[in-house]
Amino acid sequence: MPLTFIGIDPETKTADSPTVWVDHHAQELVFQGWEPGLEMAAEAAAFEVPGHAVGIPKGEAVVRIPARMVSMIREACDALERSDHR
Repeated sequence: MPLTFIGIDPETKTADSPTVWVDHHAQELVFQGWEPGLEMAAEAAAFEVPGHAVGIPKGEAVVRIPARMVSMIREACDALERSDHR
C-alpha cells in the first residue's frame, strides 16, 4: 500500500521540505526532516532513558520537524487511528 501524503512544511520555499506521510499498512508515521547537526545529534545520542540504550541504533535517525507542522502530525495520528484505513 502506498504512503498517504499528509502535508509539507507550509514555509517551504526551495529544497527545504519537511514532510509527513502515513503508512497505513505498517501503522506508522513517516517523516522527512532536517538533519539535526552534529551537536544536537550527539545530545540525542547521549540522552539516557530507562529501558532505552544510549545512542542512535543503526537503521534509525534523528530528524528535526518545525513546530508549525504540529497540525499535520496530529492529522497523521488521526488518520492512523481511523478504523476505515486499517
